[in-house]
Amino acid sequence: MLWDTHMHTHFSTDSQADTEEMIQASVHAEVDGICFTDHLDLDYDSSNESFILDIPEYFREMQAVRKKYDGRFPVLTGIEIGLQPHLADRLPQIIEQYPFDFVIGSSHVVHGQDPYYPEYYLGKTETEAYRKYFESILENLAALDCFDVYGHLDYVVRYGPTKNENYSYDKFSDVLDEILRTLIEKGKGLELNTGGFKYGLGHPNPTERVLKRYRELGGEIITVGADGHKPEHVAYDFAKVPEILKQAGFEYYTVFQERKPVFYRL
Repeated sequence: MLWDTHMHTHFSTDSQADTEEMIQASVHAEVDGICFTDHLDLDYDSSNESFILDIPEYFREMQAVRKKYDGRFPVLTGIEIGLQPHLADRLPQIIEQYPFDFVIGSSHVVHGQDPYYPEYYLGKTETEAYRKYFESILENLAALDCFDVYGHLDYVVRYGPTKNENYSYDKFSDVLDEILRTLIEKGKGLELNTGGFKYGLGHPNPTERVLKRYRELGGEIITVGADGHKPEHVAYDFAKVPEILKQAGFEYYTVFQERKPVFYRL
């Protein structure tokens, strides 16, 4: 099977999932192991939500469940950090304080706005909104280096006015190629996030074409996660993943342990 290395629990503002229930769902799904990656989004844009992670308490609970399942089922401890250029000093200091196995860097906020909300699209065409999102990823990559892979690279298409109906790699190939080349130059990986299937897009995030282009440009580090916020989301549509990765040119997928990539044959 595969490892599911992107999932959330009650430590994330947008989840109420019990840690034990997520583990049991993972065992039931017959994945080979998991990594919890709860949210830390400093300076999030909404006045109604705060994605602040209680990291000391998070580690206490993670260490307890890891000890409980030691020798029976692999449980790793990661984090998903929301990247913004002005956090270039704060985020590395936080990451260095704790022994994370895996750090996902994601773009949830673009110049103070989350594309999850309709307000982000006001005054822009959908194409302009999507391009602005991708350009913000380049700004993040220029400023930050404290992560292992970039999460759900085309997150924005989950929420746009027509979602991914008018979206394609070709339409944004210039900026997407620059993102992919920069990730490769920095030694960073890319995530195949099956949340796109859960959101009804019919494709993972990023799309199959983007995954293939990453491989064509020389990218080798590819992690797999369902981005589950509930037990029923664990390993969502993972049966599709091996063929997607093989079609993209991959023979291996990656799991980070103690911030080091371990490669598993598909």
